[in-house]
Amino acid sequence: MKTVLGIGAGIGLTCGSWILVMGMTGWYKHPQLRNLFWLVALLQIGVIVWGFRRTAATEGYRRQVGIGTFGSLVGGAILFGVSYLYTAVLFPKYFEEVCAVQKEIWKAEGKSDAMIQQALAAAAPFQTSFWSAFFGFVGAAVTGLLVSLVLAAFFRKKT
Repeated sequence: MKTVLGIGAGIGLTCGSWILVMGMTGWYKHPQLRNLFWLVALLQIGVIVWGFRRTAATEGYRRQVGIGTFGSLVGGAILFGVSYLYTAVLFPKYFEEVCAVQKEIWKAEGKSDAMIQQALAAAAPFQTSFWSAFFGFVGAAVTGLLVSLVLAAFFRKKT
């Protein structure tokens, strides 16, 4: 349980901090630098590896998968709060700014105004603080499960 909470806190703090760095630097508004957001996946993997190393000598494959997955759920819950705070309070124009950048990218790719408007209209219902936070939670949970399924084969008690 202690390792699960440690992994969760580690994911929440490292990934949450990176999200805040992306906002404070304005990188989320830059066409190329916005992709740096995806470093959260590497941070999460690093935290899971750290947790697995602590328990590899005593826990088998199934327990390691559970530790990584439940730790990621805890981290995802923290990230839900960070993400909601990020888009609702700290950067309330976040979705407008992201849509403007995406629009520029699509124009540069030669997409028509009608196609751009259609794509933006399709995404609009999910451009809210709740949905952004929810998808962040789901992303952390799915990443945690998949990464744990692979890494637990290497970081486990050998029988």
